[in-house]
Amino acid sequence: MAKTNSGRFFEDYTVGQVLKHAVPRTVSGGERALYHALYPARGALYSSDAFARSCGLPASPIDDLATFHVVFGKTVPDVSLNAVANLGYAEGRWHLPVYPGDTLRAESEVIGLKQNSNGKSGVVYVRTRGLNQRDETVMDYVRWVMVRKGNPDAPAPETVLPDLKTVVDPADLVLPEGLDFTGYDFDLAGEPHRWGDYEIGEKIDHVDGVTIEEAEHMLATRLWQNTAKVHFDATFRPDGQRLIYGGHIISMARALSFNGLANAQMIVALNGGAHANPCFSGDTVKAWSEVIDKAETSAPGVGALRLRLVAVKATASPFALRGEDGKYLPDVLLDLDYWALCPM
Repeated sequence: MAKTNSGRFFEDYTVGQVLKHAVPRTVSGGERALYHALYPARGALYSSDAFARSCGLPASPIDDLATFHVVFGKTVPDVSLNAVANLGYAEGRWHLPVYPGDTLRAESEVIGLKQNSNGKSGVVYVRTRGLNQRDETVMDYVRWVMVRKGNPDAPAPETVLPDLKTVVDPADLVLPEGLDFTGYDFDLAGEPHRWGDYEIGEKIDHVDGVTIEEAEHMLATRLWQNTAKVHFDATFRPDGQRLIYGGHIISMARALSFNGLANAQMIVALNGGAHANPCFSGDTVKAWSEVIDKAETSAPGVGALRLRLVAVKATASPFALRGEDGKYLPDVLLDLDYWALCPM
């Protein structure tokens, strides 16, 4: 009997299938240190226990996206080991902060399937939950991924497309218990801009850029225990290049957005997202944001900003997103729609 695992192919999924992912992970301050080494992340809430306590939290949490990466990485062997590409996200919510010492695991349910017209691959939709050691949901999200067929002659499954919300309603945002920005220290945070200083429709060029290095993206992918072959094996793609993990681009763009959005401290929802074009080592990534919406919250001094975060290659025109045909321009890498909490 074979002992090794070649991963699931498109024909191995069925709607309603529940996947309980292996290898729980206890996070520590090491995750924070490595996260901040990989990305120019400077959010005060995630850098200082004292700052976090002044905002009503017991200590500085692990970065929201680090939590996402840990949970995401758990799912890869069961969902996207044979992926062509990770395509998009929806209905993501962070339910609880994660602190050093918490142990995270993940489980996913298959909620949709659609075979591609070429018959060689298909799109798998899953809803994933990340849980802590108390079986509390710390975050959940939907993602869809294009997966190869192992047997091209396998019959196509019935097409099932999930009905997904385009945005998480502000009333459904989960705010960390005790969060209070009434005593927020703008000097220590790094910028003076409050919730009220941002206008719907405003676009912000984050100015800075970072060139993606092969060693750093490989370290990041291993850190999050992401085993997708396209990120490791240069023989897996016809062009002989290793695809940069999409989460690496998300975190890089989010870190770059500090310049202009330093006070958009906590990500609480992921409304949608697309990895528009592949990124490879040597590409220089820049970022810009658009304020899509604003909402008040029940937490003292806390407002919510709905932001579009766009990662582009340095060759892109300012604020360019789509061409006349409606398709993403080739220099656009990421289009991410999320809610973040900001002092009022």
